[in-house]
Amino acid sequence: MAPILFTMGNFSLRSYGVIVVFAILFGLAVAYLLTSDKDYRDYLFDVLIYGIIGAIIGARSWQVFFYEWDYYSQNLAEIPMIWHGGLAIQGALAGAFFAAVIYAKVKKINFWRLADSAAPGLILGQAIGRIACFLNGDAYGTPTGSNFGIVYPEGTPAYAAYGSQPLWPAEVWEGQWDVIVFVILLILTRWRKWPQGIIFLAYIILYSIGRFALEFLRGDSPYHWLNWTSGQWTSVGMMIISLGAVLFLRNKCHA
Repeated sequence: MAPILFTMGNFSLRSYGVIVVFAILFGLAVAYLLTSDKDYRDYLFDVLIYGIIGAIIGARSWQVFFYEWDYYSQNLAEIPMIWHGGLAIQGALAGAFFAAVIYAKVKKINFWRLADSAAPGLILGQAIGRIACFLNGDAYGTPTGSNFGIVYPEGTPAYAAYGSQPLWPAEVWEGQWDVIVFVILLILTRWRKWPQGIIFLAYIILYSIGRFALEFLRGDSPYHWLNWTSGQWTSVGMMIISLGAVLFLRNKCHA
């Protein structure tokens, strides 16, 4: 683990930022290469900019209001300080989604076609992004109670929470699950002609299933009603909405 790659004077290059930038660019490249609709390839570059803005706003809002409101309600001035950390991936997805919807409406293009084109690149980018979490020592698991697990070094959020205890590799397994989802999406895109939007919704549902399960191992998420974390409640909400959208699109296609 290496939260800081190198320091030059007062400047420190953090591995988290480097990996996230690489994840975005690599995900964009994959989406571009896999998109058979040439007309929509060019839109991917444009929507990326708006998606990033929406993702940052959504990720920060999600972290503040769903995960750490008890803290930020007493420290309102710190809410916009994203450089101090605190970005929730599920909020990033929601923010990017709404930004893409607005972009598609302005450009008068089919949002679902655009979303289907972006889905494989998005989930692969998320898989790479979890490497950033691992290097940064966040999104960590709870103690395993055995010799198995990841021991994080001093200076990481995981060490601050649990010291040198072996922790479940929650972020590593989530990244691996994301790769599995990527492969499933590739199979789905080549299996048959699905109604527009189904590939994107399958991505949301499959990701949410993995996230819900792995939240049981997370050590940085407070528990709420039914002893579920905010991430689990968000995952369930995303699955319900996505399943409803699948039924809507399927019925619309057969109407």
